[in-house]
Amino acid sequence: MIIFSNAKINLGLYIGERRADGYHDIETILCPIDLYDILEIVPAAKTTFTQSGILANCEISDNLVIKAYQLLKRYYNLPEVSIFLRKNIPVGSGLGGGSSNAAFMLCLLNKFADLHLSVEQLEIYAQQLGSDCSFFIRNKPLLAEGSGNIFTPIKLDLNEYYLILCTPNISVSTKEAYDNVSCQFHVKSLTDIINYPTSMWKNFLVNDFEEFVFFLHPEIQKIKHELYIKGAIYASISGSGSAVFGLFKKPYCSIWPFNFSVHDFI
Repeated sequence: MIIFSNAKINLGLYIGERRADGYHDIETILCPIDLYDILEIVPAAKTTFTQSGILANCEISDNLVIKAYQLLKRYYNLPEVSIFLRKNIPVGSGLGGGSSNAAFMLCLLNKFADLHLSVEQLEIYAQQLGSDCSFFIRNKPLLAEGSGNIFTPIKLDLNEYYLILCTPNISVSTKEAYDNVSCQFHVKSLTDIINYPTSMWKNFLVNDFEEFVFFLHPEIQKIKHELYIKGAIYASISGSGSAVFGLFKKPYCSIWPFNFSVHDFI
């Protein structure tokens, strides 16, 4: 059984002060995009895990796909399976690939093992794997608050735009970004700004991580600048980076003067 695990982008990201539990309060709009990892499970005598494509620099036991399997196995009589993960979403890019893999693994096992778990139950399990994992259960544009685990549906339709996604060969540590972010006070909420004409987003829709990420990696700032030169209506890093995306009114193709992949989603 195969499932395709998609990435996400952040439209704006506000970082509040660190809380007593170690997390920061945040406000962000999460939006799924059409860049996918491929996840497959097949019956087996013993559970195994094989990853190909972009390789994550972590132990197999720390992979969120394995953790998702082990989480459900605590409560249900899951069959032994061989797990195959083909990674296309860059690691450390702010595109939520690992969180997406975890959530889609829960959904895949739910169908494979006939667990009959509801969407709400899947969200509860996903939350135990990571603060933004449960976003990928419903996989629709949402306002995320709290530590990234409190969701409010929003109306957002970007079908008339083209998304150019630039993924430099840089991995940004989310922990390092949070440890160094400068918390800002924002007068306007993201739900207000997202209803502005998209031509105004450039001036109001901000990601608080950008100051630190651009300081650490000026080449990422250069990519954002280049997207605006090429005609983007709005451009930003996703999450804590390193991926940078731009929204365009029309398709754009070019030979880009940087060492990164360019994905064109229509």
